[in-house]
Amino acid sequence: MILTISILPSPVGPLDLACDDEGRLRGVSFGDGLGRAMRREYPAATMIDGETPEPVRKGLEAYFSGDQAALGRIPWSLEGATAADGFQARVWRALADIPAGLTISYGEMARRAGEPGAAQAAGVALNRNPIPVVLPCHRVVGADGAMVGFGGGLERKTWLLRHEGALLL
Repeated sequence: MILTISILPSPVGPLDLACDDEGRLRGVSFGDGLGRAMRREYPAATMIDGETPEPVRKGLEAYFSGDQAALGRIPWSLEGATAADGFQARVWRALADIPAGLTISYGEMARRAGEPGAAQAAGVALNRNPIPVVLPCHRVVGADGAMVGFGGGLERKTWLLRHEGALLL
């Protein structure tokens, strides 16, 4: 597999993106760690520099311009990832079903991924989400609504949730 690495400016800072040869998003990073995450999930992949595929670029630009539904139109894939099966992948896939402006707890995420009571494990899985923003781990908060755990930093998490119109404590 070849992963094309590109950088896209955004209101939350530059996004490092990894896309496969079919133009599907495989990775997002907020400036560091993309190579490490892609080597962990796709150890046999070759990474090259290039341009962001148009559907991914347009989708992210539309989202940041206020089109909350745009994230759902961005092509992405976990196919072939080392963690493409099991609880972690179920957590990642369940993220795509959380509507913009809504937050859920880690416990609720664990329940949606089929493991009620595994809130801490859900947090570990969310920390390894290879496609943050598009698979919106920023929509998962503490049981009391507290802003906790976002690899891009809590200031980005807060910005993204406010951008989506989420009610914050």
